[in-house]
Amino acid sequence: MMQNALQMVAELMALSAKTAPKSLGQDYVEIKIVSGEDLNRLAEQMEQYGRKTGKVNFDRDAANVRQSAAVLLLALKENKPLGLNCGACGFSRCDELTSQEGPEFVGPLCAWRVIDLGIALGSAVKTASILNADNRVMYRAGVVARQMGLISGAIVVGVPIAAYSKNIYFDRPARS
Repeated sequence: MMQNALQMVAELMALSAKTAPKSLGQDYVEIKIVSGEDLNRLAEQMEQYGRKTGKVNFDRDAANVRQSAAVLLLALKENKPLGLNCGACGFSRCDELTSQEGPEFVGPLCAWRVIDLGIALGSAVKTASILNADNRVMYRAGVVARQMGLISGAIVVGVPIAAYSKNIYFDRPARS
């Protein structure tokens, strides 16, 4: 029963992300819910990535993903500048913004598109909170989900959700 409830929470989080306001009303946010075997594959790949790169806490976050009912993935599917020529990305004009693949994500990115992704993310986690589902915004889950091809986009963020007597995403030891 709890798994069904959490799947519904994930779907409602996706709805909140989808309907969140976006610049110029243009939707460049990609959304996917990962559960079941894909969830286990994501956790395994997170552990492997941490070992391969020597980056810390991928194993810790992988353990949380493995204990979760689902992970909501949000991605900026296309880095199409807004056209304001505001310079927030580091370029004077939007047509000068050229992105390239970095070690984990594409960058630089249009700041307004990243803000759109952040608003969608905030809307999703607000929904989880209202529905009493424990959640945690995870950069590491996004990195590996993108590398695995679970979702495509310039930048990806993962939000695992769970329901236990104690929130599993807190009191986690940071490793150095």
